[in-house]
Amino acid sequence: MGGLTKEYVLQRVLMWFLTIWIGVTLTFAIPRMGKGDPVSVIVSRMMQRQGYVENANEIIESYKRRFGLNDPIMVQYIRYLGNVVRFDYGYSLTRFPTPAGEIVRPALPWTLGLLIVASTLSFGVGVTVGALMGWRKTPAWLQNILPASLTFTSIPYFMFGILLIFVFAFWLKILPATGGYSRDVDPAFNWTFISDVLQHAILPLFSIVVTSMGGWALGMRGLMIGVNNEDYFLLAQAKGLSPTRVFFRYGIRNAILPALTAFALGLGGLISGSTLVEWIFAYPGTGYVLYRSITALDYSVMQNICNLMIIITATGVLALDLLNPLIDPRITFKKSAAS
Repeated sequence: MGGLTKEYVLQRVLMWFLTIWIGVTLTFAIPRMGKGDPVSVIVSRMMQRQGYVENANEIIESYKRRFGLNDPIMVQYIRYLGNVVRFDYGYSLTRFPTPAGEIVRPALPWTLGLLIVASTLSFGVGVTVGALMGWRKTPAWLQNILPASLTFTSIPYFMFGILLIFVFAFWLKILPATGGYSRDVDPAFNWTFISDVLQHAILPLFSIVVTSMGGWALGMRGLMIGVNNEDYFLLAQAKGLSPTRVFFRYGIRNAILPALTAFALGLGGLISGSTLVEWIFAYPGTGYVLYRSITALDYSVMQNICNLMIIITATGVLALDLLNPLIDPRITFKKSAAS
């Protein structure tokens, strides 16, 4: 194994910084491209509810000065970059004086738990189904059944989520439709609360796994078909090794590397899709909080969540790039000698 070189590691780390910088810059710029500002939106909503707000213009100007919205755009941008480095996004615009971090922090474990389980199941099940579809030794009856598992692949996460709510929550009435846990259950580390959380997570989890596993399955099927003709794979079968060992050790292990790379690159799409799922199910994760912050133009909370997504995705890609040689020893990043 050639191993990693210092030049390659430095290049990937610099690319990681560049990716995050571009992402956080877009997070800063995009909300400000729309019409209006969050303070005016808040006051206008107060006027709609109450009919009249005394000294509305003075309140708007006071809040703009308080949050620095009247400063030149470059001053706001530099201050924003400093906040990103310190992971401090200041106060929420709509829930002042609550810091943005205090709004995002309680929602983060819900999203991480849902995404970790969903991504692991989606990738693991999809890769296994695809490998079985591409393996010549798979029984014919299983080959005929497996494609049916990809039926819902073309349906968006949120549309499939609506279908699940109708079938399992309103028609069969066997699973809760929304929320992270029941209102009559006190949050505590006991089986009652844990089982209730698991019941509420089934539908969001199922909607993500079923609709996203098809991509991994189709990609892995093509990779497995290529492995079928490799000499080492045919030799392992000729030696009389068990089909299970041949399938996992010589088949999936050698075909999975491109799928892992695609998985890291697809984390962003998985995270964005889970945001809509959390909104559909009113799941108390960062996706639901992000939706509410977007509708309220709460810049601080919005930027906090989006930047977390960007950092998680970029870090996942970086980690996979550095782990590739450990997954497949044939990979080397050393420069070839000049001929």
